[in-house]
Amino acid sequence: MTDYIVTGGTGFLGRNVIPRLLERDETARVHVLVRRTSVDKLTDLAEHWAGGDRVVPLIGDLAEEGLGLDSGEELPAADHILHLGAVYDMTAGPEQAATNVEGTRAVVDLARRIGATLHHVSSIAVAGDHAGTFTETDFDVGQGFPSHYHRTKFEAEKLVREAEELRWRIYRPAIVVGDSVSGEINKIDGPYYFFPAIAALGRLPSVLPLVLPEIGYTNIVPVDYVAAALVELALRPGGDGETFHLVNPRPQPLSEVYSALARAAGAPPVAAAIPAGFLRPLLEPPGDKRLESARSLVLRRLGLPPAVVDSATVPTVFDASRTERALDHTGIRVPEFASYARNLWRYWERHLDPHRARRGHPAGPLVDRNVIITG
Repeated sequence: MTDYIVTGGTGFLGRNVIPRLLERDETARVHVLVRRTSVDKLTDLAEHWAGGDRVVPLIGDLAEEGLGLDSGEELPAADHILHLGAVYDMTAGPEQAATNVEGTRAVVDLARRIGATLHHVSSIAVAGDHAGTFTETDFDVGQGFPSHYHRTKFEAEKLVREAEELRWRIYRPAIVVGDSVSGEINKIDGPYYFFPAIAALGRLPSVLPLVLPEIGYTNIVPVDYVAAALVELALRPGGDGETFHLVNPRPQPLSEVYSALARAAGAPPVAAAIPAGFLRPLLEPPGDKRLESARSLVLRRLGLPPAVVDSATVPTVFDASRTERALDHTGIRVPEFASYARNLWRYWERHLDPHRARRGHPAGPLVDRNVIITG
């Protein structure tokens, strides 16, 4: 039997990785680091996974010293540690360091103590504001960091790279969205902040032409691709000391992303693009405190956290040659965003849209409603 320790197992990525790990390795016994208060959640998830009886809670906490593990309890003799746990919130401040950096430091110490290979899930955020190509061998190229999140992911990956007597593999996912088939995601973050605005545009006549600024490119991948690729690469022999980019090899223009979602939402299509300079005061931090306050106010009125807008475009082109070679002949490919945008939209519309209770059903205003008639 092969023992694995997984952090972040009840999170969005974890709940997609663990069932694939159980399926791929029928000898796997998965010890999931969870707070005591989250054991029931893990149990509920495991009941729906094939092989879920091989999932074991490991009581601890990424944010506590020594992972909050009981010093008197014998640790699992794990062969691999999959470190998926992190705070992903572009709007959060320096407090993220407790989990993203110090949590990683504790995981590194644990991996060295038990002699396990560490599979560290980093992020393309480590590239910061680097303009140009960023390869899978690149790391510190003098880049700046537009948010605390970007910096903490860089510092966490640095800890892994510089650790002595540690076998490691690093995975850098792009911006992760819901499942490409079901559309499922468990929270609003990243590009999902823009969905309410697109829904509002969907109430306009679809023949109305829309003009959008040419504001750049992004890089989006669905969670099922990330989970499948991660498990495949983690189980593949001979990958220690390597970094893998789990990205779309073709950067996606934001106008293309909007167009795919607009079709799903019934929103107006893009008729023309204008230079980004016309909206630069809104799209970019102005550097003047008074203008910054005004910009933040406008964006928040639109329901858009400024930090999310600042990170909406990605100036970097991520080379994924190593990952593509490793996944060749596995059938694991990044689907085009347009092929699954409708699934993302439908899931958000049904489960996450803050105005869904007030939205009428296409088949009639009372469909799927509970109605009480008096008199």
